[in-house]
Amino acid sequence: MMRISRLTDYATVILASLGGGSLASAADIAERTHIGLPTVSKLLKELQHAGLVKSVRGARGGYQLARPATGISAADIIDAVEGPVALTECASGSGMCGIETTCTVGHGWQGVSQAIRRALISISLTDLVSSDGEFPTPELRRPATRTDWRPLVRG
Repeated sequence: MMRISRLTDYATVILASLGGGSLASAADIAERTHIGLPTVSKLLKELQHAGLVKSVRGARGGYQLARPATGISAADIIDAVEGPVALTECASGSGMCGIETTCTVGHGWQGVSQAIRRALISISLTDLVSSDGEFPTPELRRPATRTDWRPLVRG
């Protein structure tokens, strides 16, 4: 089963809690989200490093989104916590697999990984917060070449 980690799920909840634009301390975020303060602090550091949140120092400081929620994609969140989506070793880059030179399915899995990434890029934090679970479903058309996968988005 493919799943995002619990930390990625928590990171999304933390980002959603900052969607109002006002500054919030790590303790405030922990209280609002019911996520433990050590976990909130750890994730805020990772999200800040990825450029998704920014911190303001001082007595009235705290954390806020570094850009509008519409400009933060599901892919951005996953990348910040887990690294880029890659279903197989070969989908994360060449030279990562011992049977790469003889493999006949690697390009297919790379295409699937690329399609999933494009779908995740198309979903913003705003979509995740306000969604009723309905997103455009990307469909794949078999490409002319094995490396040229393109999604067809139907609304």
